[in-house]
Amino acid sequence: MKKKFGDRRDGVKVRHFDGMHNLMLEVMPKRCDSDVYMNVKIDVTNLIKYVEDYKKKNPENRITYFHAFAMALGKVIYNRPLLNRYIINRSYYDRKDVIFAFSAKVAFNDKSEEMMIGVNIEKDDNIFSVRDKIAKRVEALRNTKTETDDKRSGTNDAVDIVGRLPKGLRKLVMKVFKSLDNHDMLPKDMIEDNLYYSTAILSNLGNLGIGSIYHHLTDFGTSSILATMGKIHKEPIVDEKGKIKAVDVCDFGVNLDERIADGYYFAKSLQLLEYIIANPKLLEGRADERIEIK
Repeated sequence: MKKKFGDRRDGVKVRHFDGMHNLMLEVMPKRCDSDVYMNVKIDVTNLIKYVEDYKKKNPENRITYFHAFAMALGKVIYNRPLLNRYIINRSYYDRKDVIFAFSAKVAFNDKSEEMMIGVNIEKDDNIFSVRDKIAKRVEALRNTKTETDDKRSGTNDAVDIVGRLPKGLRKLVMKVFKSLDNHDMLPKDMIEDNLYYSTAILSNLGNLGIGSIYHHLTDFGTSSILATMGKIHKEPIVDEKGKIKAVDVCDFGVNLDERIADGYYFAKSLQLLEYIIANPKLLEGRADERIEIK
């Protein structure tokens, strides 16, 4: 697609909008003032069985619940494209790629630094290719401390350098960065692997043994979604026959910029996420596979 005036490197400007959407940019000009927090508790019984069965057959190349979560969300976004929209400088943009970002520790200890990673979920990806992409990026990250710092991304270098500046100078530099950001003039190296230039920022808090949380968005960058996955645990439910039974559930906390779509669109998107996780074989299909809830 040929770039038109007003488009950005990572997004195509949405040029035709009704008055209400344009007015929302004036009523709520900041992303962090437009937060919508949504929570869904999903029965993951089928997903656990799927992951465990795969682990038994492939003990050396397993998949995790985070891989499943990322792939399920990727399929949701390809089916619900307004979720891949963002707002910057009082304009709407459709993001060109589906990019998930997360932070990873270089080593498993309290003093180890965290670094940012971005993974592009392409149309023909499935849970296995997404697993491989994530594993490759994490392995490369953790090798930075054992081999050479040349493998660090420009984003992580910039964070390290700017973060060490004196307070006054740091404030000035960030003001310049935000101005450049508004006009799509930040260097490419500062956007690549940056949490805040992604479709969604993901976090698996279940690995830490805690539940999902609600986390604010920021006015820096273009990310419109932050999603967290909590610890899988047992909870009692009443089945169709009126009997109480314990099932495995997982909480998902999702924070969205409410200006990119309406509440009905968000609710339907969460229903689709729940449907995919309840039918984990769907994760083996292409990311852009059309899915109808049955």
